[in-house]
Amino acid sequence: MKNTAVLLLSSPMPLARKGVVAAISQFLVAHNGSILHSDDHLDPGRDLFLSKLEWDLDGFDLPISEFEEHFQPVAERFMIKYHLALSDYRPKVAILVSAYDHCLADLLYRHSTGELACDIVGIIGNHPTAKPLADFHQVPFHLLTNPQDKRESEREMLELLGQEVDLIVLARYMQILGPEFVGQYLLRIINIHHSFLPAFIGAKPYHQAFDRGVKLIGATSHYVTATLDGGPIIEQDVVRVSHRDTVDDLVRKGRDLEKLVLSRAVRWHLENRILVYQNKTVVFV
Repeated sequence: MKNTAVLLLSSPMPLARKGVVAAISQFLVAHNGSILHSDDHLDPGRDLFLSKLEWDLDGFDLPISEFEEHFQPVAERFMIKYHLALSDYRPKVAILVSAYDHCLADLLYRHSTGELACDIVGIIGNHPTAKPLADFHQVPFHLLTNPQDKRESEREMLELLGQEVDLIVLARYMQILGPEFVGQYLLRIINIHHSFLPAFIGAKPYHQAFDRGVKLIGATSHYVTATLDGGPIIEQDVVRVSHRDTVDDLVRKGRDLEKLVLSRAVRWHLENRILVYQNKTVVFV
């Protein structure tokens, strides 16, 4: 396992041009930090400099608990907004699921092979369908007591999850989460929507796509916000369809996309590759 730290940051472009990269590098080198990777992006439309920087912690003489205090002068000088993460930390992940379990099955398999570096602490469902999968992978499964009552279900989930969970994955959890629940885990909930957003938001997107006669269908993974299917997009993919395809054909083709798109988004989040800004993302892959 790597022993590194990752810094995801943004800075106003006029200030960044005055040496933000050099200032951060000098700060790390001054504390015996060895930079392993640096990836930058400029967004001229928003006048922002965005970057992902990773350095080796072996020999780094500044305790991570003191990083914020010592880095503050650099952050203030260049108006840097940043998130610091450690590569050896295994995030605690919970998965929410409804009747369709194909995304859940894919996530659990990838986790079992080591592709997803996290601890899956539990699966919560509003249908019992997923329990055999959870039992096979030895992950605790909780069936919501009264899934018809959304408010009560969210209260129940909050009690189960608490604040110890780092990430919640909606693996085709077919319920709209309320703003209070979302607010408890802002930018810590990843959803898979079975269309190429912003097209066909809401319910039955494959039926909407069929009625519209589209030639491509897609899947979109995004962070959940209070706006329905309007959160920052992490990953998307598409597959071609034709006039010969039925709604069932679209659903079948779409499920393969859903699994891939969701697993990529979850892996990139776990690997600290996603920088969110102004309802957009930069994914450093």
